[in-house]
Amino acid sequence: MHPALSVIFFTTASGAGYGLLVWLALHAALTGNADPIIGWIGLPLSLGLVTAGLLSSTFHLGHPERAWRALSQWRSSWLSREGVMAILTYVPAVIFAAGWLAFGRIDGAWAIAGLAAAVLALITVYCTAMIYRSLKTIPRWYSGYTVPGYLILALASGGLWMLPLIALAGEDVPSAALPVLTALLFSAAIKWRYWASSDHAGATATSGSATGLGSLGQVRLLEGPTTSETYVMREMGYRIGRKHAARLRQFTALFGFLIPVAVLAVLMSVPGTGTMAAGLALIAALSGSIGVVLERWLFFAEAKHVATLYYGEDFA
Repeated sequence: MHPALSVIFFTTASGAGYGLLVWLALHAALTGNADPIIGWIGLPLSLGLVTAGLLSSTFHLGHPERAWRALSQWRSSWLSREGVMAILTYVPAVIFAAGWLAFGRIDGAWAIAGLAAAVLALITVYCTAMIYRSLKTIPRWYSGYTVPGYLILALASGGLWMLPLIALAGEDVPSAALPVLTALLFSAAIKWRYWASSDHAGATATSGSATGLGSLGQVRLLEGPTTSETYVMREMGYRIGRKHAARLRQFTALFGFLIPVAVLAVLMSVPGTGTMAAGLALIAALSGSIGVVLERWLFFAEAKHVATLYYGEDFA
């Protein structure tokens, strides 16, 4: 049993891609500078991460060839809404990219297309988060911190990848680093609250309360309810020791927040542009990406479906 790597890659890659798209759109609207370095690196990177993430998510489906059918359930399914919004985001994003790369224009209608893509990108990330937030059967995910955590982490990770581009383009790095630093600090605070609340999430439950036999004494599993591995046990019955979880949280905090924050503090205190500033910003982006992967692995590894009570697990 282990968290699905395809889902981890999907949520981290697409989150960073959508976050970067938001920063590119804001840069275009606020500066009007269609710098070719930012455009020719940032836009392919953003859309490439989004596309790679979406494609990887199909490998998690039982029948990937039927993925298109999920789009028809948008009235009731957050997964379907996510797919619909992801497709819609491509329309203004491609128009925005065409204006920047083909015509060197990011003003007027091109800027509006970029802002529309940014809004749709955030809505798509929101839908992704709601896939997990809406599951009452997984107490850790059914938390008020799940959605804001996804949104702010997407902005933070995307912003970290925006800074090296700004440095290479010779633009003002300290002023651009401030909002990214703010997003990182908010993300760290939300993640800390998520961990603190999710460790005690949901009502206390035992195998006795699940089976209704608790009044007769301690309920223990004599035989497993199935003779083969099930989806729930494979995806949401992973066991991770508290010691290992605590250590991974420390690594997440180190790579995902502490190192990037320290590097951004240096960038803001020592004005500079070019390769030196880009190198420091790249270190922050790489460290942040490692932290996001660790955070997302923990997000899925620590999730436990209430159905695992019938397999001998306890939520007490």
